[in-house]
Amino acid sequence: MGILNPFVPLCLCASVPDETTAPAGHIPGPGLVQVYTGNGKGKTTAALGLALRAWGRGVRVCLIQFFKTRETGELLANRKCGLFDHYSAGRGFVIGDPTVEDVAAAVRGLETAARILSAGEHQLVILDEINNAVAKGLLSAADVLAAVAGRHHGVEVVLTGRDAPSEFIQAADLVTVMEPLKHPMDRGIGAREGIEY
Repeated sequence: MGILNPFVPLCLCASVPDETTAPAGHIPGPGLVQVYTGNGKGKTTAALGLALRAWGRGVRVCLIQFFKTRETGELLANRKCGLFDHYSAGRGFVIGDPTVEDVAAAVRGLETAARILSAGEHQLVILDEINNAVAKGLLSAADVLAAVAGRHHGVEVVLTGRDAPSEFIQAADLVTVMEPLKHPMDRGIGAREGIEY
């Protein structure tokens, strides 16, 4: 067997045959609930890292984003590689009080999430920024937890976003709090394409 050249990519997603982009996989055990919260950077990034790992093991992944509407690097990568199914369930980040339209979009997103969770066709479901949706009053923690409780056996759920409600913390099997110690924004460096989005 020859030595691998470290400068040659081992996998170019665009060249992977369609039938291998989302093979049926399995997560051992009942499927747990994970919460990524806190004021630090990295909650969605951690969830996407988990999605990549799961996809690599043949797990079917679904990402439902409750606030993010802009085209991000993860969505561009997904378009090339087919890593996950994606649904946008919001109208952008809510500044101030939510509008009726903001609430309606979030409710539709949660209804979609409940259907996907109960169907069991995806073994990993990420509800990105859902903690914020509850904190902003677009959804109730009880309604979100009812959707999570109604999931098919074996479905892992990740809830991301700042200000996770105490009900989520209590119900979760794993909770990670991202704490900011330093951030480039403190020095006036804004969000950078390919790094923050």
